[in-house]
Amino acid sequence: MEIVDFKGHYGLEAGEPEALVAMYERVVAAFPDALLEDAHDLPEVAALLEPEAHRISYDAPIHALEDIDATPLTPRALNIKPCRVGALRPLLDVYAACEARGLITYGGGMGELDVGRGQIQLLAALFHPDGPNDVAPSGYNVDTPAADLPPSPLPADPAPMGFRRGGARAQDRAPK
Repeated sequence: MEIVDFKGHYGLEAGEPEALVAMYERVVAAFPDALLEDAHDLPEVAALLEPEAHRISYDAPIHALEDIDATPLTPRALNIKPCRVGALRPLLDVYAACEARGLITYGGGMGELDVGRGQIQLLAALFHPDGPNDVAPSGYNVDTPAADLPPSPLPADPAPMGFRRGGARAQDRAPK
């Protein structure tokens, strides 16, 4: 699945409206199957994307369950960033709402390292293992990945630190 991220919800300067609309026209035509993520909230862009409703996706504006209904265009997909949502219960509520609405979900990270990287990989493996996730182990990001890397989807076990009961595996807590 291809995704075109317009970065329209990051507060960046959009430039001339005519040039922006022309860019949207070219991108929509060039990538007819791609999800269109975070389009600029402008009437001209909304009018252009109206026939593309089946391709609308959001990322940056989604911080909580109520944000799904507050997007300028109705989404067909969401890029779920667990760190934006925060706590696990609200995150699970977002995933449940997406499932109930039949929304496509995919994952993205925001530079999580160490324990956080393992947690986001586990969530991606559980909730959107076949989606276009950008949270793979760093070995997948090199030009020629090593042949011994595990295939996708990555296994969801063992659970990373922070998701284990008591914060550690039972064998790690057992007296030595």
